[in-house]
Amino acid sequence: MSHKGLDYETLNENVKKVQYAVRGELYLRASELQKEGKKIIFTNVGNPHALGQKPLTFPRQVVALCQAPFLLDDPNVGLVFPADAIARAKHYLSLTSGGLGAYSDSRGLPGIRKEVAEFIGRRDGYPSDPELIFLTDGASKGVMQILNTIIRGERDGILVPVPQYPLYSAAISLFGGSLVPYYLEETANWGLDVNNLHSSVAAARSKGITVRAMVIINPGNPTGQCLSEANLKEILHFCYQENLVLLGDEVYQQNIYQDERPFISARKVLMDMGPPISKELQLVSFHTVSKGYWGECGQRGGYFEMTNIPPQTVDEIYKVASISLSPNVPGQIFLGVMVNPPTPGDISYLQFMRESKGILESLKRRAQIMTDGFNSCRNVVCNFTEGAMYSFPQIRLPPKAIEAAKKAGKVADVFYCLKLLEATGISTVPGSGFGQKEGVFHLRTTILPAEEDMPAIMESFKKFNDEFMEQYEDHRGYSRIREGETS
Repeated sequence: MSHKGLDYETLNENVKKVQYAVRGELYLRASELQKEGKKIIFTNVGNPHALGQKPLTFPRQVVALCQAPFLLDDPNVGLVFPADAIARAKHYLSLTSGGLGAYSDSRGLPGIRKEVAEFIGRRDGYPSDPELIFLTDGASKGVMQILNTIIRGERDGILVPVPQYPLYSAAISLFGGSLVPYYLEETANWGLDVNNLHSSVAAARSKGITVRAMVIINPGNPTGQCLSEANLKEILHFCYQENLVLLGDEVYQQNIYQDERPFISARKVLMDMGPPISKELQLVSFHTVSKGYWGECGQRGGYFEMTNIPPQTVDEIYKVASISLSPNVPGQIFLGVMVNPPTPGDISYLQFMRESKGILESLKRRAQIMTDGFNSCRNVVCNFTEGAMYSFPQIRLPPKAIEAAKKAGKVADVFYCLKLLEATGISTVPGSGFGQKEGVFHLRTTILPAEEDMPAIMESFKKFNDEFMEQYEDHRGYSRIREGETS
């Protein structure tokens, strides 16, 4: 019998190659355990509202009125909604061609693209062109659109940081390209060494791969580091020398938990460098409403901005975007409010600031609780989360544990994370899902569980980890000082 088009054997091989650890084996096992009645703490995805973060009031009020415009005609609307939310809803409805149920332009509503351009101009100190901004269903869709445009076949390579967010490895596989890894230095707080970039490009070229673009994730996911201005300059020089497009994943730009390295956009650093590089280097930057103190993951609002991309290429990207007709309109409105929030003097300003500051300060405290908790555990070391929403501790697994994992047919850190899940209900992602150096093991967890739950979660982790190490460590040969002895 001949195979049909959707039989597994006849599927597109690129689809079969895709791996996506964030929703992989651990997540599936956690979902099974949850169905069996076990309490699961899903720390595998940066999904703030699912872990109890409350939505910001003002954007929800604006979108509620846009979704139900008949409320604006109710004489009592001013008793329930503040005047600035009412005015803003009327403003966004006036930008649409029939409310939230109508398609927008395939690049997004022109009025909101203008607001995004003004936000970028204020942030970077350089004007931005709304015609070079596309609104998207979250940043992920934008990343996929651009990778799909760049990758022509398996001999096209994309430089990706390792550890990396698996959107990149998955999308590069899907579009039939080659991932070219460059390793971040854990001992240098996940810093980037330009010498590693040169080595990675040389190794790829020796295999006949043309490296066409480089990805930076700043602040880092899963590693949580913030790139310094000096580091960004080195990266931009490197891309200029090597003729690479720089893809700046900057979705965590509001999530900064220290003062030494504030967020600086790749675009600002590029513009500061001046011609010829500022006029020639091709840059695409991404942002979203899913992260920051917004955490509106389910709304799927995002954008990308293009710098020094030829007009003909922009037209081609527009053509492909048009196949999907329109990014979702409620997500666009969330994005509009994010880039144009209440300002001093607005009725909603103080509440908006109180809510957003409260979320960021709590995330900073949680980052510290988690880092300290991991570093108090046996055979666990963890850099402080400078930014983003994740902790990426290294787990120093004993040889007996690695052997036990092999016998069970599992990668060692998958084995550890499955044991952790079964014992505690904490659902993490093994470091192997993000890429890591050979023989080094990690796990990624979000810092998003409720602050009041964090000490108990870390205590539960410590108890499991110490028992695991006790079970698998071979103490023979360890030099241990008995009580009363001196070294």
